Amino acid sequence: MKFFEDIDTRPLLLVPVLALLAWPLIGSGSTWLTLTVAGLAMGMIIFIMASGLTLVFGLMDVLNFGHGLFIALGAFVATSVLGAMGDWTGSGEWWRNMVAVLPAMVVAMAVAAAVGLAFERFIVRPVYGQHLKQILITMGGMIIGEELIKVIWGPQQIALPLPEAMRGAVLVGDAAIEKYRLLAVAVGLAVFAAQMWVLGRTKIGLLIRAGVQDREMVESLGYRIRRLFVGVFVVGSALAGLGGVMWGLYQQNVVPQMGAQVNVLIFIVIIIGGLGSTGGALIGALLVGLMANYTGFLAPKLALFSNIALMAGILLWRPQGVYPVANR
Repeated sequence: MKFFEDIDTRPLLLVPVLALLAWPLIGSGSTWLTLTVAGLAMGMIIFIMASGLTLVFGLMDVLNFGHGLFIALGAFVATSVLGAMGDWTGSGEWWRNMVAVLPAMVVAMAVAAAVGLAFERFIVRPVYGQHLKQILITMGGMIIGEELIKVIWGPQQIALPLPEAMRGAVLVGDAAIEKYRLLAVAVGLAVFAAQMWVLGRTKIGLLIRAGVQDREMVESLGYRIRRLFVGVFVVGSALAGLGGVMWGLYQQNVVPQMGAQVNVLIFIVIIIGGLGSTGGALIGALLVGLMANYTGFLAPKLALFSNIALMAGILLWRPQGVYPVANR
């Protein structure tokens, strides 16, 4: 899980290289800047959603195909919280909007974490170490969860409009940069920095990484690795809930199947990143976001296949991903 020590810098160049290659194809500098910021914002939101699954797979070796459930759950919880704070979201003042959005994020993360705890206990725990069964049973859990969301919130699409002050754009020369996209970039960077600090600079992070390498040794020192790993799963679920809020606001609507829909992008990001690398997942998410926006502008009919082609190209260069985890 180390990212900054003994790092190969070549994968770090992929994001700026992709952006520079797209510039002459797009032609207009202002359009390129708008698309680039939009791509980075989309990538950061995807990273927030993918980072939880990256932790779970990288540290626990669990293939959780039910991860999308926590994303959808976080988004729907946000619709309820923000819907009850209309006076705050309708204000043109940033601080009032944040007073509404921050509780929505916290409640969504708390609900997703609680459901994640139950999901780990009753669905994932019986199939530790059995990847095929993990895929089947977690997909089943997600389907059941989606049906429960329909029971609570209904099967129809629900609007999740941006708070008033987060709408619109700021002008950078001739380029229009949407305010919410700037917020998404800031939140994504904060999540990445927090993960890297916890995993690389704290005792809990050290114990988790040590437990992955030699569980018996850590347990012989008196630490309960199972509890630490359950905590990792709960944190991963909470991050998915946060990502669901961000994605719902990005799309400005939510549907019960949104988690399953975004699961494809999340697994592309994790595969590109190296199956468990936090830094690799960040690079993969930014590449996916940029590719989706550039291709959507240049060749909309190819947009659905662009990220699959991106993944294939990177795997031809690095079959194990840009930063493969050492013990995979």
